[in-house]
Amino acid sequence: MSARATGAFAGIDVGGTFTDLVHYDSRSGQVRLAKVPTTLDNQAHGVLAALDAAGVDAAALDLIVHGTTTTTNAVLERQLCRTGLITTEGFRDVLELGRRTRPQAYGMKGQFRPLIPRDLRLEVPERMMATGAVYRPLDEDALRDRLRRLVAAGCEALVIHFLHAYANPAHEIRAGEIAREEWPNGNITLGHALLSESREFERGVTAAVNASVQPLLRRYVERLADRLAERGYDRDLLVMNGNGGMVSARIVAEEAAKTVMSGPASGVMAAAYTGRRAGIPDLLTYDMGGTSTDVAMIRGADPAVSHEIEIEYAMPIHVPMVDVRTVGAGGGSIARIDAAGLLQVGPDSAGSTPGPICYGKGGTRPTISDANMLLGRMDPGKLNTMAGGVSIDTIRAAFAEHLGARLGLAPEAAAAAVLRIATAKMADAVRMVSISLGEDPRDFALFAFGGAGPLHACAIARELGVPRVLVPARPGITNALGCVVADLRHDFVQTVNRPLDAVDIDALHAIFAEQAEAGRAAIARERVEIEALRLSHSVEMQFIGQTHLLRVPVPTATPTREALRSLFEEAYFRRFQVRLPEIRPAVVNLATSVIGRRPEIDLSRLIDASGRKATLAQAQTATRPVWFDGWVDTPVYWRDHLPADAVIAGPAIVEQMDCTLVMEPGCEAHQDADGNLIVTLAPAAAADAAQMQMEGA
Repeated sequence: MSARATGAFAGIDVGGTFTDLVHYDSRSGQVRLAKVPTTLDNQAHGVLAALDAAGVDAAALDLIVHGTTTTTNAVLERQLCRTGLITTEGFRDVLELGRRTRPQAYGMKGQFRPLIPRDLRLEVPERMMATGAVYRPLDEDALRDRLRRLVAAGCEALVIHFLHAYANPAHEIRAGEIAREEWPNGNITLGHALLSESREFERGVTAAVNASVQPLLRRYVERLADRLAERGYDRDLLVMNGNGGMVSARIVAEEAAKTVMSGPASGVMAAAYTGRRAGIPDLLTYDMGGTSTDVAMIRGADPAVSHEIEIEYAMPIHVPMVDVRTVGAGGGSIARIDAAGLLQVGPDSAGSTPGPICYGKGGTRPTISDANMLLGRMDPGKLNTMAGGVSIDTIRAAFAEHLGARLGLAPEAAAAAVLRIATAKMADAVRMVSISLGEDPRDFALFAFGGAGPLHACAIARELGVPRVLVPARPGITNALGCVVADLRHDFVQTVNRPLDAVDIDALHAIFAEQAEAGRAAIARERVEIEALRLSHSVEMQFIGQTHLLRVPVPTATPTREALRSLFEEAYFRRFQVRLPEIRPAVVNLATSVIGRRPEIDLSRLIDASGRKATLAQAQTATRPVWFDGWVDTPVYWRDHLPADAVIAGPAIVEQMDCTLVMEPGCEAHQDADGNLIVTLAPAAAADAAQMQMEGA
């Protein structure tokens, strides 16, 4: 940092509904928070509004780290730039043929639309063998002709994707040189440069995603950087990547595909950081927002990273990303009766406009948020101030009309059924990142965040048998906190695709060394202060004849052949509980992660200790009836008023600025030094006994 370094930095995360900011001054320890509506037409406006709301002078900041949904929204909504593809003669339909799977496993329904239409996928004579040998030279005249045709067709971005370029990229490199002479801008993606691994469909789709969002991301970060510069900010703007690391806005558009899923990744990184400081390194993260719920697994304070994320049908993005799974159950998810007469929750959402009924913006269909309001889990008294013209009777009438009448249930019972179904859906998502990977949820704690996460955390934990729930100090702005605490990170993958017995071990060591050196150089370009550099190596292996890969961490950059064999066989056994000594293993990919660890941040500053009361009774703000399989008078506490040594027994409601925690009967919670609430769930028998005792009373 320069001589005028202030030690102040800001993390700003743009979500689908709100833009959140965490400002941290490392010298004074001061923290400022802000939450403002997201401006979907131009996210930069929301970023600037968050700075204004927090009273932060951009010129006084050393660093801004930004999590954006620009690329995520563009891909999911197919609001993409017009993109052309040049590929090997005879292979332009690879992106459309895919793996010949179906959108729905059963039944001939669903649809698929390739990212690049067929008329913009052009071929040139050239061919590389899988061994890296040239079978047919690149026809440069034909290449120039195809480039000019794509420019004339109005393409803004270009993908060059040749067969087996991972084995020998010479043709792609030469084609890139020619393209830079003919193409009107710098939006050129070479498949091997983004992803140097086999499997042409996955590599091609990843490159196509990168090119299709590259101009959008470039324009957005340049526009935001210019607006920040107008306010006097002259430092580097960093953007969150989907792998949980950060990259400079100056170069982020070069690998734009890596920013897809950057929003969910920042929350997972905050969870890992918080869990490590709390002494709970094994977590299942659960982020419930307004439209969806994201879940992930963290083992040993290290989030699971996958190279095989498929964000929707036939859209694999094979760059390293935090392994986050999403289900369509958020606070705004609409409850309805389907054609078979069954109660369904989501994936359709009321969004932020008109939003749930309780928002008072014109919503008429019952949602998860409305169910929580009707059952007293959210404060019905706030309807008078947050929702013009809407009362609890309005919500009750909607549940009676749309659900209760058709189900034969009272409105409150219908609302309880909505919450039970939502809990089951979210619990299933947690199972996808735990049980499906050979992990037992009971070995983890549930990390609940997002504006709606703590409302359902205890119910989900009970469903899964998870013994503890960790609720961070500021659940509603955890993604922005992730931007503040995230490290610098660069990931590299190189295909080897050889039987282990035939692998050149010296060449393998050389690849690891080259990847490590490239990572060090990339981090050096970031111009961000780091405390330490950490390298992590892994191999992706399979038994010969298998399709799917298993990632195997290796403790050194110079593993022996025998060590690789032993590590893979043990990892395979842990995952599938079977040994296959008669089948030979193969090394498919080599991967290296280079992580620049940033200085530690004191999370206890997120809590305003000045508001703490002397006793738990003084922190109680009300008692209200809450539905727990029946109405129960439940104490309500304001979180910022809780004594540091408070022990809260369920049932209880803990409210704060950005969320509400619902503690079920039999739960018990205490605070740690960072202000996290750690909720311990009672065994099922004890919880049932507590419920029966209250009902008897």
